[in-house]
Amino acid sequence: MTSDPVTPPYGTPETPRVAVRGEARLEVDPELARITVTVGARGTDRRAALDDLTRRNAQIIALIKSYGDTIEKLETGSLSISPELTKHGRGERVRAYHGRVHLTVELTDFTTLGELTTRLADHELTRVDGPWWSLRPDSPAHATARRQAVRDAVQRAREYAEALDTRLAALVELADLGAENAGGYGAPAVPGALRSRSAYGAAEQDEAPPLDLEPQRQQVHAQVNARFTMAPPQLNG
Repeated sequence: MTSDPVTPPYGTPETPRVAVRGEARLEVDPELARITVTVGARGTDRRAALDDLTRRNAQIIALIKSYGDTIEKLETGSLSISPELTKHGRGERVRAYHGRVHLTVELTDFTTLGELTTRLADHELTRVDGPWWSLRPDSPAHATARRQAVRDAVQRAREYAEALDTRLAALVELADLGAENAGGYGAPAVPGALRSRSAYGAAEQDEAPPLDLEPQRQQVHAQVNARFTMAPPQLNG
């Protein structure tokens, strides 16, 4: 029994190969916006500070959930209650207790984002950071970039073949180097146009107008390596 001959990983005069890299870069609108909310409390009594933190955290969560389906995700991160010690005098004495809860919020409606951010920042001892703009991991933009990268690889290979007055014969290999979002999900990208503020005092009686937010366009990059065989070019003459 004879086996088929193994095709060498390089070209031959009868079946020359051409190796190219295809690339695509897209700029698209974001699909998600993420903000972080830090809810604080302070007091001279530890239990009172904890109760105050619990109450404020519940108010903030209720406010966020009131926006319904525009909230893609709401998660509670770390919780801390820490004492503040006096700097002077004999011995260590607790001057006050500070409590904090960290929340992460993802939204799909950017108009809601501006309104919600303003309302959150109007709460006492509440800090808002962000937004961080991103695409969904399964965003169609990634597939679009990959298809364009493949077409770019084919076009480059054809141009090399045409320079030799020949044509492509077959695709031998296509290696996906991945498509990635330069401002990817969860990456510590520079926050966008959010002009947020922190309210470390009493909340204002008049409700502040919603922030005017400009979504940050996202960069999507895809690369592929491709190898083709060509019809043997006529190099003499």
